Amino acid sequence: MPGRLCLFGEHSDWAGEYRRVRPDLERGHAVIVGTDQGIHAEVGEHATSLVIESTGSDGTRYGPVEIPAREDALLSEARGGGFWSYIAGTAYQVIKKHEVRGLVIRNDRTDLPVKKGLSSSAAVSVLTARAFNRIYRLGLSVRDEMELAYQGEMLTLSRCGRMDQGCAYGRRVVSMIFDGDRLEAAELPVGADLHLVLVDLRAGKNTVRILGDLRRAFPIARSEIDRGLQDLLGPINRRIVEEAIRAIADGDGQRLGSLMSEAQRLFDRHAAPACPEELAAPILHEILAHRSLLPHIWGGKGVGSQGDGSAQLLARSREDQGAIVEIVKRDFRMPALKLSIRSAR
Repeated sequence: MPGRLCLFGEHSDWAGEYRRVRPDLERGHAVIVGTDQGIHAEVGEHATSLVIESTGSDGTRYGPVEIPAREDALLSEARGGGFWSYIAGTAYQVIKKHEVRGLVIRNDRTDLPVKKGLSSSAAVSVLTARAFNRIYRLGLSVRDEMELAYQGEMLTLSRCGRMDQGCAYGRRVVSMIFDGDRLEAAELPVGADLHLVLVDLRAGKNTVRILGDLRRAFPIARSEIDRGLQDLLGPINRRIVEEAIRAIADGDGQRLGSLMSEAQRLFDRHAAPACPEELAAPILHEILAHRSLLPHIWGGKGVGSQGDGSAQLLARSREDQGAIVEIVKRDFRMPALKLSIRSAR
């Protein structure tokens, strides 16, 4: 199961959910793509329990643990917020809704960075839902798997939006629209290969703090900052996403990179004042403005909830993609991952 990179539209998933109480708000719009990296597992049936073992991205082994495949035991594990909570929460939702028994999940390799805005927790949850679906032949659609994973993750200490589970679509580029409890998703055409670099900024950020501060602007705006944030995640975001979809279809990397940089500037203007301690993001902005990188990139922006977590840079070519990785390692001593989006051709 791959991770999920939000190319455009971060925070618009939970903002769009407020249309349940304020239908005059704009729907949330986003464009996502699956990562080249992911969580790899072998799965099988078990008569009575959820048996899990895991391998971290650094090779550390965890487990195996055995949790009874009963609703009470799984719910307790999920709400405890521990290492296995996402798997337990999703398993609880599956067992509650379908006549299934236990499951064995052996996660033997993980090359997806965790806590870097690439939806590693959602990847674990969707992997669990898909494993139940395939082992017990439940006949669930991708959207069904996503919903089970979302409901499972909501039982934990996480408060994710519905965008994260988009990793279920794999490495395709997908448009997502969030309208209250409704989700629309569609695969997008890609006119030419696009080459990105994801940079781990190796700095701390408090995602819970960011989400808490930004959510205060919804559903009712009480200040100019609140109104600016509602505009950013509403009509401004819709315009940028719609233009990005056209640029992706045309294979126009230069236009797409320009939109990334514009999206970052607008985020800095309208969102950063709501959470200045976390969203000032000095390391992110140092990367985006680094003189040695500029000849190799069309543009770039922050990833996920933003802040100093990760950056995405759109390379001008495959050769520039390699140069970016080397510059980031040389000048900043930061790890960088390549992500290439293939065209339909």
